[in-house]
Amino acid sequence: VQLQASGGGLVQAGGSLRLSCAASDNRFTVTIMGWYRQAPGKQRELVATITRAGDANYADSVKGRFIISRDNAKNTVHLQMNSLKPEDTAVYYCNLKVWNLKWSPDYWGQGTLVTVSS
Repeated sequence: VQLQASGGGLVQAGGSLRLSCAASDNRFTVTIMGWYRQAPGKQRELVATITRAGDANYADSVKGRFIISRDNAKNTVHLQMNSLKPEDTAVYYCNLKVWNLKWSPDYWGQGTLVTVSS
């Protein structure tokens, strides 16, 4: 499975960006799609995930500001990022987990850079 992410860029604090990610394979019925991020010098961390049924999970740091959504027909996941802060600056990675008798190893997109200026 290949993941293609898009939508990163430079934005001022308080602004918004929308990330999108498309998965190349739609064969699997039980999947979790999500976004992780990695800031310079820090470990990769969870931002948000969403199941095929639409159940979403957010990191505390983005609750109330970010919204994750997915389009199962198009096999895409989106991350609407509002009220961005400089500390949101990071490379954002799209992630896919597939259930096929057990959870697969993670699939990762190529990463898209989000820079929030103060």
